[in-house]
Amino acid sequence: MSEPQWLTWARDVQAIAQNGLTFCQNPYDRERYEQLRKLASQMIGALGQGDPDSVLGLLENEKGYATPKIDVRGAVFNDRGQILMVREAIDQDRWTLPGGWADVNYTTAENTLKEVLEESGYTAEIVRLAALWDRNRQGHPPDIYSCAKVFYLCRLTGGSPSIDNLETSGIGWFDRETLPDDLSLTRLLPHQLQRMFDHHDQPDLATDYD
Repeated sequence: MSEPQWLTWARDVQAIAQNGLTFCQNPYDRERYEQLRKLASQMIGALGQGDPDSVLGLLENEKGYATPKIDVRGAVFNDRGQILMVREAIDQDRWTLPGGWADVNYTTAENTLKEVLEESGYTAEIVRLAALWDRNRQGHPPDIYSCAKVFYLCRLTGGSPSIDNLETSGIGWFDRETLPDDLSLTRLLPHQLQRMFDHHDQPDLATDYD
């Protein structure tokens, strides 16, 4: 799924506005940056068939210098070569790899292992960094945020299945040949999932990146 050019422009306008509001003290210039942010929300709302006021509310929550968000994913394999997947409750119970937005005060690796435990009940250890991808260049559905996706290859170490959380509604282990079709495409794409099996089967593969 290719991203529409207008969304790239709207994100650029929003970043200019956010950076200007972060560093500029002149009240007249700040007013102009606020107008730019409102323009970005109107572009996203109108062209994306959303509510401009709701979009503006989201953009106003973004403070400081505009940088990509960080999404972490753990590709956890067991000793049978199966990969751990969870159902995403807020996306109609579609399948994805354990993960989510990176929390502050944790490294990306620590965040990944924390997400694996919280979403599945399993513990794991990091094997290596498998991929660092730009969300908007991978073919995900368009989104207003710029995002770097960090995939770690992991090894199962213990734990037991548990979905005592609000984020996941199911847990499963899958072979390459039995992978589910109903993926949460905002979080995980089929070729990314296949690539995790490549990294598991070929330990010498270099880290993928955009």
